[in-house]
Amino acid sequence: MKPIDATITEIIDETPTIRTFRLDVSDWLRGKPGQYVMVWVRGVDEVPMTLSYDDAITVQKVGEATEALFKLKVGDSVGIRGPYGNGWEIVGDDILLISGGVGSAPLAPLGEKASKIGVKVTTLAGYRTKEEVHFESRYHKAGQTIVATDDGTYGKKGYVTDLLKSIDLKKFTQIYCCGPEKMMYRVLCALDEAGVAGSSQFSLQRYIKCGIGVCGSCCMDPEGLRVCRDGPIFDGETLLRSEMGKYARDASGRRIKI
Repeated sequence: MKPIDATITEIIDETPTIRTFRLDVSDWLRGKPGQYVMVWVRGVDEVPMTLSYDDAITVQKVGEATEALFKLKVGDSVGIRGPYGNGWEIVGDDILLISGGVGSAPLAPLGEKASKIGVKVTTLAGYRTKEEVHFESRYHKAGQTIVATDDGTYGKKGYVTDLLKSIDLKKFTQIYCCGPEKMMYRVLCALDEAGVAGSSQFSLQRYIKCGIGVCGSCCMDPEGLRVCRDGPIFDGETLLRSEMGKYARDASGRRIKI
């Protein structure tokens, strides 16, 4: 699939390091929460990015491609192909979202969709500092929301994983999680200890080249599951058997410790 030219129609500064880029793709892009698109920043790289709205991606400046994206202005364009991946599956009528940092990008639209169809939504949202808080209003509109910041400058002080101690995890019909992998692994271990890992879904990030399951660059040990096609959403039981939280791979396939 060749990239389609997508013009930037609006840029929203969510935080000092996070921006939302709205694109003129609503007429043809039909994704579901949790899916991703391959974004081609011309002359730099093509990288996977989750849809944060039907027509937008929300990006944190962390590398060469995202730094180049942050230099673009309204009226500039990027190449888009997709959407790819399996997306979230809404299960039951009482769900919990656990978000860390820009892991909000796939979770906020999930919360909105679930709320619209009558599902009770509870969100635990973690950020490093007050200035990095974003999408809080989206979470509140979807349902009860508890915010934590690492340094205590907003909401409860501590990591989002600390909030799990005061939550009855067994009451939820499904638990959804996205954020830094170390954080997600701690969540997964807590769910496993509580006996509810089988009722959870996680959005996993890996190095993705093709997006269509051909090149194998995103395959996970030990089952060889392709994050680009079999994921990026995986259930907790599958991830307990996988490399998650231990290592990933770089562009050359070498292991990188998480």
